[in-house]
Amino acid sequence: MKIIILGAGLVGGPIAADLSKDKDFSITVADIDKDSLENLKNKYDIKVIKKDLSYSDSVRALVKKYDLVVNAVPGFMGFKTVKAVIEAGKDIVDIAFFPEDPFLLDELARKNNVTAIVDCGVAPGMSNIFTGFHEAEMDSLSSVIIYVGGLPEERKLPFEYKAVFSPVDVIEEYIRPARLVEDGKIVIKPALTEPEYINFEGVGTLEAFNSDGLRTLATTIKAKNMKEKTLRYPGHIEKISFLKELGFFNSDKVNINGTEIAPIDLTTKLLLPEWKFNPGDTDITVMRVIIEGLKDKKKYRYTYDMFDKYEKKSGIHSMARTTGYTATMVTRLLSKGLYKKKGISPPEFVGREPGTIDFIIKGLEERGIKFLKKEEKI
Repeated sequence: MKIIILGAGLVGGPIAADLSKDKDFSITVADIDKDSLENLKNKYDIKVIKKDLSYSDSVRALVKKYDLVVNAVPGFMGFKTVKAVIEAGKDIVDIAFFPEDPFLLDELARKNNVTAIVDCGVAPGMSNIFTGFHEAEMDSLSSVIIYVGGLPEERKLPFEYKAVFSPVDVIEEYIRPARLVEDGKIVIKPALTEPEYINFEGVGTLEAFNSDGLRTLATTIKAKNMKEKTLRYPGHIEKISFLKELGFFNSDKVNINGTEIAPIDLTTKLLLPEWKFNPGDTDITVMRVIIEGLKDKKKYRYTYDMFDKYEKKSGIHSMARTTGYTATMVTRLLSKGLYKKKGISPPEFVGREPGTIDFIIKGLEERGIKFLKKEEKI
């Protein structure tokens, strides 16, 4: 099977590397960054194409000769890239986490007989798969709570944070209003609100805040209460809120000595060196998913905990592994015909299908990513 990965960045690269190990796959990676492509080509059995992926016509023409596409471009390019791939009639696994509603492309995908699995990372991604699985096997769900964060293993002031993906996408978590479900209704709250402290084994106390991580779960899953919270080291919320309130994340341009500039562009430029992972920097990923509901008239609580660290042997960051390898396992799921639903499929749809969750978890465990599951009667 011929697979093309769009994007050779910190997540797209590990996706390509992992898929290249399957003898049944022929892997090609496309990106505008020559250095990233050369690095992959020199290390793995991968073909590379230097291409500007910001043009839809180029994307449509590029993917025509491939059987399957993995989309790993930045979020601001994600929606139009997925649309272009669907227009080309190719199945796609997407980890761009774009802000637009993916179901806007559902009719187009069905018309073109395309399976498009979106938001296929760790959270959203695995968190959705767990939720979809339990929705299918239980009588009803009452609560879904998701806590997740990628953090540097070594804490360094002032931010105690590093980003394994674009700072623009990180800032989006701080400015995009958070959708939660409360008493069966969708409510909107500002990001960074309702902070709480939670202890996690292996890392200690972290602070959690509202973020817009429910995404499709808010409309596809029937549960009385649902929320997603992002995890950071204590004190991070205060620093980011200060910048936000001062207008550093605003998109409206301001005039500075005759030059028009958007504050968010300047902020992103300044934060990039602060948040960039440098050689030798290591990271961790922490996630907890708590799902409650009824089964056979009894109340159950299922808790999934994951603590993952940077892998020294491969040199791949934890967030890249946990996000990327979820996508590669779903790609394998598609390649084996174990998931065939046409149209737009968020990961919770995948989790509903019998056998899919076991297939994905087994593959992740083989790659050193493990989830601790706890079942309780409540």
